[in-house]
Amino acid sequence: MIPPDPDKPLAAIDGLLRESLSAKVAYFSMEMAADEEIPTYSGGLGVLAADTLRAAAGSLLPMVGVTLLYRRGYFFQRLDSQGWQREEPVAWSPENVLCELPERVSIVLEGRTVQVRAWLFWIRDAGEGRVPILFLDTDLPENSEWDRTLSYFLYGGDRHYRLCQEVILGIGGVRMLRKLGFGRLELFHMNEGHSSLLTLALLEEEAARAGRSEPTGEDVEAVRSKCAFTTHTPVSAGHDRFPLEMVRKVIHLPAIADGEYKGRFCCDEEVNLTHLAFEFSHYINGVAKRHSEVSRALFYPATIDSITNGIHLPYWASRSMQDLFDRHIPGWRADAFSVRYAMAIPLAEVRQAHEESKARLLQYVNRETNAGMALDALTIGFARRATAYKRPELILTDIERLKRISRDKGPVQLIFAGKAHPQDEEGKRAIQRIIQSQARLLPEVRMIYLAEYDLALARLLVAGVDLWLNTPQPPLEASGTSGMKAAINGVPSFSVLDGWWIEGCIEGITGWSIGPDYYRRKEGSDVARDARDLYDKLENVIVPLFYGDDDGYARVMRQGIALNGSFFNAQRMLQQYVLKAYFA
Repeated sequence: MIPPDPDKPLAAIDGLLRESLSAKVAYFSMEMAADEEIPTYSGGLGVLAADTLRAAAGSLLPMVGVTLLYRRGYFFQRLDSQGWQREEPVAWSPENVLCELPERVSIVLEGRTVQVRAWLFWIRDAGEGRVPILFLDTDLPENSEWDRTLSYFLYGGDRHYRLCQEVILGIGGVRMLRKLGFGRLELFHMNEGHSSLLTLALLEEEAARAGRSEPTGEDVEAVRSKCAFTTHTPVSAGHDRFPLEMVRKVIHLPAIADGEYKGRFCCDEEVNLTHLAFEFSHYINGVAKRHSEVSRALFYPATIDSITNGIHLPYWASRSMQDLFDRHIPGWRADAFSVRYAMAIPLAEVRQAHEESKARLLQYVNRETNAGMALDALTIGFARRATAYKRPELILTDIERLKRISRDKGPVQLIFAGKAHPQDEEGKRAIQRIIQSQARLLPEVRMIYLAEYDLALARLLVAGVDLWLNTPQPPLEASGTSGMKAAINGVPSFSVLDGWWIEGCIEGITGWSIGPDYYRRKEGSDVARDARDLYDKLENVIVPLFYGDDDGYARVMRQGIALNGSFFNAQRMLQQYVLKAYFA
C-alpha cells in the first residue's frame, strides 16, 4: 500500500502505522541526504544512504531508515576574501519538511534519562514507491540543556559528544522502531560503524525474550543472524574508537563487555565500534572490490565481501538526460540495466542533452560569481570533501603547463567545490590555496571555487561539466560515487585508479585513468608522476579529442552512460544486498 501524502501529518502517521506492519529491513546511518531541504548530511555516506532507500522505494522493498536529526546541520560554508572557509550553523526548520511523531522513548546516558522523539519523512523514488525515514531528536524541554544539543550538529563536538549521539542512534533507534510497531524486522543494516551500538539493544532484547538477566552465546548468534554491516573507511584511524571507561560511564554495557567477547571489539581498553559491528554481523562488505581487499588486510581475519556502491539514476540524471532516456529507453527508471541501450542513441542527441545541462550550470556559476565561464570551453569539475588524501590541487601542480595546454590545445576552465571538516586545517588550507591560484591562471584558464557544496549544487555540477576529475591517493578512496553521477549524465571521468573507478574505467572508452593501476604502484603517493600523467593525457588525448572534428568525445560520453550508468546504480547494488545479506 502506498503511504499517503506526507504533507498531511495525520495521514502520514497513519501510513507509517501500516508500513510498520510490513517492514523487513531497518537501515541505520549517521547521516542521510534525503532531500535538499534537510541538511543532515556531510557527503558521500549520507548520499549513499539516501540513494539506497530511494532504490528500496522503487523496488517496493519493505524497509525503514533510521538516522539523527541535526537542527544546525553539518555547517553552512562561507569563503572569505582570503579564501578561508568559515562555518556557520545551518538555519532550517524541521517542522517545515518533517512530520513529528507523538511517540517517545528513553535512553540512559551517564545515569540520566534522556527522552527521544522521531520525525517522519517519506523518501520517494521516481514512481509510486515510498520508504519512511525516522529522524531521532533529543531537543525536548524535559531533557537537560546539554542533552538537547545532542541532535544539533553532525560530526560536531568531541568524542564524548559523538559517543552519546551514537547511543541515541543505535540503542534509541531500535527502541523507537519497537515503539512504533516495527516488530517484524528481520534485518538491521548498519551503514558504517556509527550505529553499531544497536547490536547491544538487540542483544538485550534476545536475553529478555528468553527470560535471562545476562546474554549468552545463543543470544549473540541470534543477533548476528539479524545484522549486516557495510564498512566505508579504508584506514584504521577513520573508525570510531572510545575509551572503555568512557563507554562504561555513558552506557551500561551488557555482561559481554567484560566476558569472553570483550577482546573481539576492545583493544588497549578502547571500544572499536567497527569491531563491534563485525562481531555481531553475519554479513560484512566493503563498497568496491578493491576496498574489500584493503579492508580484509586491515581487519584480518574478518570475512569481508564486496558490493560496489551505486547511485539512484532518476535522482541524479539531469532533466535533459531524463527526457533523452524517456524518448529512447522507455521504462529505464524501473529497469536501470536497460540504460545499456543508450548505445543506440544518436550522438547528436547526447551532445544536445549535455549542452542543455552545461548551459544551466554555467548560467548559475556566472550569475553567482561573475566568473565569465564560456559555454564552448572544456569545463573540468572537481567537487569532493576537501581533505589532503583527495589531493584537490593535483591539477594545479604545474600552472604554467596547464596554461600552455589551454592556450595551445583549446580553452580549459575549472570549477571546484567541496567543504573541509571544521577541524581539518589542512583541508581548509587546500581550499585557500586553490582560490588564491585563480589570478595566476588568468587569462588562459578561468577557475572558480563554489561555496556551500550541497545536493542541489552537486546535481548541477555532475551534469553540467564536460569532464569529471578525481585525484585521490590510493588506496584511500573506498568507492566514491560522484563519477557514477557524472557518467549517467554523459560526463566522462578522468580519475586515479582507486575505488569504483578500477571497475568502471575502460581506457578511452568510458573515460581516462591517471597514473598506474593500484597493483603497479609503489608504496606511498607519487604526486609528481600522477601530475605528469594528468597533464600528458589532458594535453595529448582529452583536449584534442574534445575539440576534434569527429564525434570521438561524444562516443566516450555515450559509452559511459551505457556501460557505467547501467551497472553502477543503486538498483543493482540493492539487489546484491537482498541476495547476499538481507534474505540469503
